[in-house]
Amino acid sequence: MKPAILDHLPDGLLELPATELHRQLDGPTLIHIPGRRPQPLFVSVLQHGNEVSGWDAVRRLLKSRYGRDPLPRSLILLISNVRAAARGRRHLADQPDFNRCWPGSDTVPTIWHEVFAEITDHVRLRKPVASIDIHNNTGRNPHYSAVNRIEPLRLQLASLFSRTVIYFTEPRGVQSMAFGEFCPSVTLECGLSGDSDGSDHAMAYLDTILNLPQLASTMPSPEDLELFSMIATVRVAEDVEFSFGTAGDLRLPPDLDRLNFREMPPGTRLAEHRNGCGQALLAQGHDGRDLSADCFLLKDQQIVTRKPLMPAMMTTDEFIARNDCLCYFMERVSVEPGDAPAVDRGEDSGLPETLP
Repeated sequence: MKPAILDHLPDGLLELPATELHRQLDGPTLIHIPGRRPQPLFVSVLQHGNEVSGWDAVRRLLKSRYGRDPLPRSLILLISNVRAAARGRRHLADQPDFNRCWPGSDTVPTIWHEVFAEITDHVRLRKPVASIDIHNNTGRNPHYSAVNRIEPLRLQLASLFSRTVIYFTEPRGVQSMAFGEFCPSVTLECGLSGDSDGSDHAMAYLDTILNLPQLASTMPSPEDLELFSMIATVRVAEDVEFSFGTAGDLRLPPDLDRLNFREMPPGTRLAEHRNGCGQALLAQGHDGRDLSADCFLLKDQQIVTRKPLMPAMMTTDEFIARNDCLCYFMERVSVEPGDAPAVDRGEDSGLPETLP
């Protein structure tokens, strides 16, 4: 299998919503669109087929004044999982998660790993000015961006989208990490899929980046940046039946995602554990340690926080909670404007998408 590589935007493509793209595209497709500045910006959309804000933003942007005027900078657009998009799914049963298949992945190699390795090699040779991968969350979250290394160019790129920036190094095999080896790379999280606010925000951001002569090489000022680092992944134990409601041994509130990006004091209720035996919620540090007993306390069949914690990407989707995770815990990172050298904290933290 080979990715399709086009030197023009196919006629009528911008008229198609994400669910209809499969009618014109057979699979992952790279589209080169020329602009006034030849060094391209790389943009990836629909790595997850049910996360449509990126495609909505791109199609609206290209149908605006750029429908008649040249782009200020050349664009390389990757449209990824059109088959899953046709069915409104993250990925199909016969597919892996596309955003776990890029170079550096630690998942079992598949034909898709070869496809995305070829795309990486192709784009690397074009020396992109930056890489932007656009996603949505399954729970209520503020719009935020994510980076794989703490250094000026990436944080400038990220903070132009949102003051809220998350640093991550796990999981491996995500697009932003692969492209971060040769250009500043950022992931955008644009809230719930289909919300117009998300596509509006992404479209305005892309327009801004396309019009930038270059990224600033200094650290963003403290008032322009709130930086967080992921410290743990929270999952439901495999042998525990659960629901966001009144079924199962573990009963999670249906509005649990209201807690995202809020510091929870000790004693914050997270779930009812009617069985009351064993650890129903598991917190694994990104250094591999089991942090469950440090984070959670079972009291009168209620699972409550043992210490102050701040969750991100807390989902209320049972499929995501079972097959990916329930949420992540994070901590604030202080970065001074003079901290220009790149910082790579290795295994200290990680940010899977609901990823993303």
